[in-house]
Amino acid sequence: MKALAALAGALALLSGAALADGGITVKLPDVSNLSENEAKSLIAELANVNVITSNCADYSITDGEWTLITGTGDLLAAQLGLDASAYDKTYYGPAFKLLDDPAACDRIGPTAKPLIQRLIGMGGGTTPLTQSQ
Repeated sequence: MKALAALAGALALLSGAALADGGITVKLPDVSNLSENEAKSLIAELANVNVITSNCADYSITDGEWTLITGTGDLLAAQLGLDASAYDKTYYGPAFKLLDDPAACDRIGPTAKPLIQRLIGMGGGTTPLTQSQ
């Protein structure tokens, strides 16, 4: 069953769409032209924003926005050759440590919407796709 789920996830990434845990699929941006440094910077920003928007009530985002952020992060992790463990250790470990800083929500939270708009500008979307899209 895990192999089937992994295959489905890989196929979704290859098709340029991401499926959230709740079943929402959105169009992912084209990140193939990013340099390695740009990809590393963006994946770190995505992890930080994901943790903050998921844990700071004043900066919550929609399911479509969350799927765009996490799907793009997964796409970048694959592009950078990171397995799940390395991705978590390198990017999500430091992102979760941000929660120890009382000012982190108000410092990082306001960057979420501009980041989402940047991903949309790169070809991503937050509107759920139908099966035929």
